[in-house]
Amino acid sequence: MNDEVVAKIEASGPRRVMGVGMLASVGVILIYVAFSTPPSAAWLVFLLVVGCAALWLAVRMWQATAYRIELTEEVLRCTDGTEIARVADIETIDRGFFAFKPSNGFLMRRKTPGSRAWMPGLWWRMGRRIGIGGVTPGSQSKAMSEILAAMIARRDMGADLEG
Repeated sequence: MNDEVVAKIEASGPRRVMGVGMLASVGVILIYVAFSTPPSAAWLVFLLVVGCAALWLAVRMWQATAYRIELTEEVLRCTDGTEIARVADIETIDRGFFAFKPSNGFLMRRKTPGSRAWMPGLWWRMGRRIGIGGVTPGSQSKAMSEILAAMIARRDMGADLEG
């Protein structure tokens, strides 16, 4: 198994701080509004729940963006040990303007469905769809998607020549 890293995507420090800071600010503002001018009970509960959820999401994003995504000849993986997808299992890559993809990222579709997973700001997987990107630089995401597209094209041409 060739374990050499062909491409990687990682969130830079300023991007991490900006993304997490925005989420944390929303959470703090919602909780502040809930306590400073208490609305009706239903609105109070709503503001507190959404504010706490935003703070929880900020913590999860800070933890998730400490890792990076690596592409080898055989697998796309996260440095926390999670295998995102095997290159042989990737069916298509969508980098289009109207694709339902993360910011500065791309969308992949696998041949077989996988378990749900989410690393906020880095990647997500739901069934056969995988989104890569978020608070990651667009240049790294574009380079990885181009390399993946070339690997898939080479694989498909090899299958056509054999078949």
